[in-house]
Amino acid sequence: MVAAVDAELDRVAAEHGVSIRLAIESGSRAWGFPSPDSDYDCRFVYVASLETYLSPWSRRDVIETPLVGLLDVNGWDLAKALRLLVQGNAVLVEWLMSPIVYRGDEAFRARLREVAEEVADRDRIARHYLHLGARQWTLFQRNGGLKKVFYSLRPAMALRWLREHPGAAVAPMHLPTLLAQCELPADLVASITELTALKSKTREMGSGEPPRSIANFIDDEFARAAPEFAMRGPRDLTAARAVTEQFFRTEALAPR
Repeated sequence: MVAAVDAELDRVAAEHGVSIRLAIESGSRAWGFPSPDSDYDCRFVYVASLETYLSPWSRRDVIETPLVGLLDVNGWDLAKALRLLVQGNAVLVEWLMSPIVYRGDEAFRARLREVAEEVADRDRIARHYLHLGARQWTLFQRNGGLKKVFYSLRPAMALRWLREHPGAAVAPMHLPTLLAQCELPADLVASITELTALKSKTREMGSGEPPRSIANFIDDEFARAAPEFAMRGPRDLTAARAVTEQFFRTEALAPR
C-alpha cells in the first residue's frame, strides 16, 4: 500500500505539474486506532509552478483523486493551506503532526510547523475540535456504532491536551500520544486502551454503549471547552498574514 501511495503521488505530481512538499497519513492509522480494513488516507501539500501563481486566472487549489480500494489521496495548494491556517482551521496543523510521513522534505515540514505554532489561533483550533467532536458525538448517540466513539474521543482528548498545555496551540493528532501527555484517571486510560485494542482486531465493533468513564470524559470535556474557548472579538491578522506570506513566497520561489 505504501508503494501504491508513492506511485499515486508520482502520477499526481507529473500530471498536474506540481511539487509535493509533504505527504502524510491523516486517517485512523495516524490517529492511532486503525481497524483491519481502514483506508490509507494520504493528504499532501503541494506548490504549483510560478506561472500558475502569476496568472490573473484563478485555478483550483485542491487536487482530488478517485478512491481506489483502500487508497484515498488528496491534497491542497500551499497557499490554500496557509489561508485556512490563519483562519483557524486545524486541518493543516493535524497534517504537520502526523506520525506517518509518506514523503517530503523534513526541513520544509519543520519550517511550516514553526509558522503554524507562530500564527495558529489556539481558541479557534479548540473550537474546531469542539464542533467536530460534538457533531460526531450527536451522530453516535442517534445512530450508535462503537467505531464512531473514537471520532468524538480524539477531539475531546485534544481539548484536554490544550487545556493542560495553556501555552500551546498545536496538539498531537495521535491518540496514544495525547493519552501519554495528559493527566488522566487510570480507569479511563485502561478503558480507552481496551476499546482501541478491540477496534484493531475487528472490522465491525457493532453497536452499544462505550464504557461509562469514556462517555463521561467526552461529555465533560465538551462542556468545559464551550465557555473556555468561546468566540472572542475579531482577531488582528496582520502579523499572521505577513508571516505566512513570507513563507509562501520563499517556498514558491524555491528550486524544484
